[in-house]
Amino acid sequence: MSARARAQVSSARRIVVKVGSSSISGDNADQIAPLIEALAETHGHGVEVVLVSSGAVASGMSYLNLDGRPSDLATQQAAASVGQNVLTARYQETLDRHGIAAGQVLLTEGDLLNEPHRSNTRRAVNRLLDLRIMPIVNENDTVATYGLRFGDNDRLAAMLSVLIRADLLLLLSDVDSLYTRPPHLPGAERIDHIGFDEELAGMEFGATKASGGVGTGGANTKVKAARLAASAGTAVLVTATALAADALRGEEVGTWFEPMPTAPGRALL
Repeated sequence: MSARARAQVSSARRIVVKVGSSSISGDNADQIAPLIEALAETHGHGVEVVLVSSGAVASGMSYLNLDGRPSDLATQQAAASVGQNVLTARYQETLDRHGIAAGQVLLTEGDLLNEPHRSNTRRAVNRLLDLRIMPIVNENDTVATYGLRFGDNDRLAAMLSVLIRADLLLLLSDVDSLYTRPPHLPGAERIDHIGFDEELAGMEFGATKASGGVGTGGANTKVKAARLAASAGTAVLVTATALAADALRGEEVGTWFEPMPTAPGRALL
């Protein structure tokens, strides 16, 4: 990440951070506290921080005595209903130590695409930030249907970043950056920087989806989400959840997506 890119991170006044299910559930549940500590530190510097968090279904599975992610929609919705409450409580427990309140925001795709829902979503999130509340955003899995879903929270985070005109979108996963192929394979090369007009045709991205299968995203979804946000003028950094604090301090981590200077994509939403 270039010095210019690091400067953009340090100067960002409104940041959307997205974390996936596999990074905060199961054996990785102990990453929740360090992540929230990093966000609280950034919030303490006067920065407006929005957290887009997956993990509701994964967090609710044990309460429903499920060993794996349910395949049917109704059970997914039941797990999400229980897990969202559990997840928010875990976040608030750490935020309490910093005197920060979380505000839960559950969205469907229509809330970011259709008026007047879109304007209402923007107004609600902006008001929470004005009040120095940290919005915790997730797809409303309890009511969303297959035909009206974001598909993954990377896309939700990108669309929300555009909607509220965030300066930076931080996409967190289980891998430190994007690679030309799965990082465990020979010849895999770390991708440090992707220009706003760089051609990606023929480039293979290593998968970041955990083997446990609790999430719905991966490297390709992050690339698509990053491209969407970058085309709208929002800088994007993709890195590991364990490196969130380093990323927010502007250290040289992850893969940087350069935002389009003229930002015609602001009109996308």
